[in-house]
Amino acid sequence: MGGGAGAAPLPYLEFMPRDNAASLYVYPEEADYVADRPLGGSWHRIDSSVRRTERAYVVPEAVADRPPGSALVYVSLGSLGGADVQLMQRLVDALADSPHRFLVSLGPRADEIAVAGNMVGAPTVPQTTVIPQVDLVITHGGNNTTTEALHFGKPMVLLPLFWDQHDNAQRMHELGFGRRLATDEFTPEELNGAVEGLLADPILRQRMAQIGAGIRARDGLTRAADVIERVGAEHRRSRRG
Repeated sequence: MGGGAGAAPLPYLEFMPRDNAASLYVYPEEADYVADRPLGGSWHRIDSSVRRTERAYVVPEAVADRPPGSALVYVSLGSLGGADVQLMQRLVDALADSPHRFLVSLGPRADEIAVAGNMVGAPTVPQTTVIPQVDLVITHGGNNTTTEALHFGKPMVLLPLFWDQHDNAQRMHELGFGRRLATDEFTPEELNGAVEGLLADPILRQRMAQIGAGIRARDGLTRAADVIERVGAEHRRSRRG
């Protein structure tokens, strides 16, 4: 396998460089597993990597004007989850009688999903400017949404579908940052009970706010850039030597 952009070729059937390299992974310190599986010195945790380029989002008046005691909840099952019309409709219907208000990312088949009167939906929304404005996130547990919810200090209800989502959902549940439910089997009572329980826990909400502040202060984007620049500088020095 040949090297690219000046990199040395990799050994046969090896797909990661071992020397003069850095491996970056995105997962907040508060949820990480490093005590259970320590990593080598070339690994660097980036607590979050939140885009700063998304457009500002103004909460629609239909859900911004909420009665006393009503919270605002963001709902997204990602692009693939959103394509499951039956699942999305069951989720929307389960929340239809809730006293809270919902912003729903409906996905690529949005025109096939009927939202209830206590919610507004769109095929996509600028997630990183929406999450700071809500009180709770209902998510499939994908790495992006999970780390972004932690970045902004929001508790989660997690409905995993596949891959990393099961691991993230279980981790958030075990740490008390959210509630994991059985995606194909949850009842409206279970879903609304999880929403109410998380929103009614002031200690959890304060804890999540503190976690979010800590993650933002560690500034993952700048840390990642610093690591990349350091590796590049070391590589240039080694080539000159």
